[in-house]
Amino acid sequence: MTGPSRLDGHARAVWLLILVFVLSLPAVTTRINASDEIQFFSWLHSWTFDRDVDFENEYRYFHDAGPGRTPGFISTFLEDTNEAGRRPNFAPIGSAILWMPFYAAGHLAAGLSGALTDGLGRPYVAAVAYGSAVYGLLALLLSASIVRRLLGGSGIGPAAIVWAGTPLIFYMYVAPAFAHATSAFAVALFLWIWLRIRDRWSMPGVVALGLAAALLPMVREQDAFFVLGPALDFARFTWRHVRGANAPTASIWRRPLLTAAVGIATAGLAYLPQLAAYQALNGHPTPTDKVARKMTWSSPHFFDVLISPQHGLFLWTPLAAVAIAGLIWLLVSGGRRAHAASPPPTIHASDLRWIAGLMLVMTLLQIYVSGSVESWTVAGAFGQRRFVALTPVLAVGLAACWPTGRRRVLRALAVATAALLIWWNVGLMAQFGLHIMDRQRLEIAGNARVTFVDLPRLLPSIVVRYVVDRESFYGLPRE
Repeated sequence: MTGPSRLDGHARAVWLLILVFVLSLPAVTTRINASDEIQFFSWLHSWTFDRDVDFENEYRYFHDAGPGRTPGFISTFLEDTNEAGRRPNFAPIGSAILWMPFYAAGHLAAGLSGALTDGLGRPYVAAVAYGSAVYGLLALLLSASIVRRLLGGSGIGPAAIVWAGTPLIFYMYVAPAFAHATSAFAVALFLWIWLRIRDRWSMPGVVALGLAAALLPMVREQDAFFVLGPALDFARFTWRHVRGANAPTASIWRRPLLTAAVGIATAGLAYLPQLAAYQALNGHPTPTDKVARKMTWSSPHFFDVLISPQHGLFLWTPLAAVAIAGLIWLLVSGGRRAHAASPPPTIHASDLRWIAGLMLVMTLLQIYVSGSVESWTVAGAFGQRRFVALTPVLAVGLAACWPTGRRRVLRALAVATAALLIWWNVGLMAQFGLHIMDRQRLEIAGNARVTFVDLPRLLPSIVVRYVVDRESFYGLPRE
């Protein structure tokens, strides 16, 4: 097969993924249902309609509309205040910034349809929901591009499996007003830029990377830990440059130091809107003091967030365990799998171990910070949602352990395993939505029975209910 034909095959895979996404848009849930979603969305209305950071009216609106009627929401957001005497908002502003074009489109749609142009109604919520789904798609396309650069091949297959086999699909379609789809996009964009500039670290590339780095904590604070990977990579690049110079003088250090200064300055300047938002809301340019009190930096729940039935990542999303094992294999194998790829990767094989190691470091940091949070169980949420940001890393790990060449038996086994893990994810989503499982913890035997025995029989009726009576999908009492 010729090179252009292979390229055409990749392009067809990309367009097929986009087509599937477009056809799936009716499955996006255009409503807000949880306190986190209310907080993220409220930034949009407060900025554009009220021009302030007083969220009293937004919270009252969602209380009266239903999602904010829970005792926890009332006590935290309608009775309590932060250190500046304002209603608290624990959400950073990055998702609101990314949603802004879609929110504007929602305002236009509201005006054209004759709906209330109040910034809070259904057209606005729907626009944000579809916006999150689009950012989820972009995260998948960027992840596929990252896989293609590192390991060759198309990359669409691993990205699509991660899409269907992890909570990303839930937070694109069922609960899109959370920040997890936008978080996956921000991290994928950051890693995509890094892998394209790391050979030369040009000034324009470093500026782009700095802008993407600033976006990470503006979407979700814990995503800032991804910066350490490229930072270590730049330190290695600098050390090799200095060590290889004939005369290690001050002039040799000038370029790398200037490059680092530009990157840090760009990220700092781009982050100023978040600091200003913190200052206006909390009275100081940092998150509210209540967030700091929720952290124990010794990470006492490091292993719980992986293996506990209470939203442990590997139990809720076993595909993640396979993908992380793939990263470890890539670190150990030194890129032997990459040589079999067609077309070949554009990253030199000698760098694959290093990059795999950096991705494992970034993964460990996400585990560490998630294990440091007092609310590590993310009670009531689907899956261990704080790891959705690892989407591009998981795609690389999955591609690394995917058999290539003519090993048909291994490939068939890999396909069967992927299908099994995807169905496990789909089964948990159905049980979670129908409220026929304990949302606080898994009961492995019972959940497996429903997923693999009961769900195939019930699936047609569940799909019909999700399409024609979406509200009942959430309102059924637990049996």
